[in-house]
Formats: sequence, C-alpha cells, structure tokens
Amino acid sequence: MSSIAAPAATTFRPSVGSLLLTGAGATVAAAVATSLVAAAGQAVGVSTAISGLPIPVEGFATLTVIFSVVGLVIATVLRRFARRPRTAWLRTTVALTVLSFVPDALADADTSTKVLLMLTHVVAAAIVIPAVARRLS
Repeated sequence: MSSIAAPAATTFRPSVGSLLLTGAGATVAAAVATSLVAAAGQAVGVSTAISGLPIPVEGFATLTVIFSVVGLVIATVLRRFARRPRTAWLRTTVALTVLSFVPDALADADTSTKVLLMLTHVVAAAIVIPAVARRLS
C-alpha cells in the first residue's frame, strides 16, 4: 500500500515589495499625521521652537519620512535574518521610539514643546510599527 505524504507546512512570508509598499503607505500617513499634530499644537499656542528656532510643520513630515525609511531598512534586514522578524521588529522599534524621547527631553525648549515633540514620535510609531509588523512573519 502506498502512502502519500502530506505536504510540508509552509510559512507565508510576504515579499519585500509588499513590505516596502505597506511601509511606504504607513510612512506617508505618519508624515501627514505628525504634521497635523504639530500644526494643531501651534494652533493652540504650543511653540515648536528649540533653542529659539522654530521647527516648521514640513520639518515634522520630513523627519518622519527619514526615520521611517530607516525603519523600513531595519525591517527588511530583520525579515531576512531574524528568526522571528515580527517580534524582533516590535522590540527594536519600541526601544527606538523610547530612545527617541531622549533628545526631546534634553532639548532647550519649553515643557509643552518637549511633550509635543514626543507626541509626534508616538503618533508616527503608532502608524508605522503595526503596519510593518503585519507584513513580517
């Protein structure tokens, strides 16, 4: 009697293109969101000035894009080399988000400005981190 072996279980791993496309969409959404948070802060009287120099609203979008792209590079490396890419991504990005508060806390700025800056980091992280995590197995 012949037996037919069941196919080996395979783990679905989204393509790098799918990861980057999702990440790009999340990056754009995060850039818009951080700009809106900064503009809303300014509208209610929170300064975006550090050492007397204001950060323009567009600066929030630009920095969000730059650091999100760095995050996508990290995600592609983790996708390739980490045993559990999603877990590694979550741990890495949460730690980096917390570390991103340090320059804000040390900035020569009003407390309300520091809080606004930290809030923009949280907003960007809340958009990009889960979106990319969904694309990592």
